[in-house]
Amino acid sequence: MTADPSPGVRAGVAVLAVLIGVLAAVSDPGSAAGLALVALAVVVIGLWVALPRLPSAVVAVGVVVPVVAAARSGQFEPALFLVSMLATGVAWFERSTPVAVAVGVLGAASPLVARLLMPPQESFSYWIWVLGIVFPWVLGRLVRRQFELLARLEAAQRELAARVVTEERQRIARDVHDLVGHGLAAVLLQITGARHVLRRNPDAADEALAAAETAGRASMAELRRTMSLLRNASEAAPAPGLDGLADLVRDVREQGLAVRHTITGDPAAVDDGQALAVHRIVQESLTNALRHAPRADTAVAVTIGPDDVAFDVTTSGPVTPRADDDRPRYGLVGMRERAELAGGELTAAPTPHGWRVRGRIPARGAT
Repeated sequence: MTADPSPGVRAGVAVLAVLIGVLAAVSDPGSAAGLALVALAVVVIGLWVALPRLPSAVVAVGVVVPVVAAARSGQFEPALFLVSMLATGVAWFERSTPVAVAVGVLGAASPLVARLLMPPQESFSYWIWVLGIVFPWVLGRLVRRQFELLARLEAAQRELAARVVTEERQRIARDVHDLVGHGLAAVLLQITGARHVLRRNPDAADEALAAAETAGRASMAELRRTMSLLRNASEAAPAPGLDGLADLVRDVREQGLAVRHTITGDPAAVDDGQALAVHRIVQESLTNALRHAPRADTAVAVTIGPDDVAFDVTTSGPVTPRADDDRPRYGLVGMRERAELAGGELTAAPTPHGWRVRGRIPARGAT
């Protein structure tokens, strides 16, 4: 939607101008000179339609002056409709408000000027013509304003749609990072353990490889479920929430991490989106603990209050950053982004005895 008129509207203006010229010549005929002046005004409007870049001020002078000159004899009074149409068109077509106002004032003054130039014995209802020019000018300006508002609204809607797409892509990236990172961390940990005991204890190596296979299959299944959710949200399984923390903790515990968890409050009182954010933050925290502190004790505590959900993941024991882990800490960045997008806050920092991640997220999302 644009504030500028379409070619069809402009063509309609030209046709209407010709009809007004014919009406003036037939209903209130005058001299040949007056008819030529009316025809000149019609031609100027036609040029304006054909050349949209023609300045409105030039068009206004080219229409108002001939019309006033023709009407001052007392004939061709209907030609003032050309001035009314000009005022309406400029009010709609002209982007500059000062130019549109100046043309409107010029158009409104034209009946008064024509009356002053008329012979004393001639007269016409010039105030009616003033009203017939000013009122259409106001309507034209309102129409332009309405189209401009619609154009801005459509632009805002497009910007909002683009922003939603960007945020959705970021959410997908975080989900994929959480899923792949969690699964690969578990698989690599088990494979590393299997490689260390392969020659000394084949049975232990086989158990580690089996655990790696189980973790890999579970991660792949959850990744498929997430992709299915993205393809068709109406048919996919629900996103993991607070009820899924028990399964998450059990899986991590089976991979060798000493972890316990508690949930205080009613998980059903938390919105699905907020619960998913807490689930992913806890998942990333446990993945980091599994990667950097596999021999430490980790405690997960989730407290559901009337207004928010507090979470605390504390690792107590040796924390040893991997020597080959020189990549940026995307996991911590992702957790903070999740918490902030959900309207909450998160802190993650080392402690004298290990590492701690804690924060709060509103129990209800913005509506």
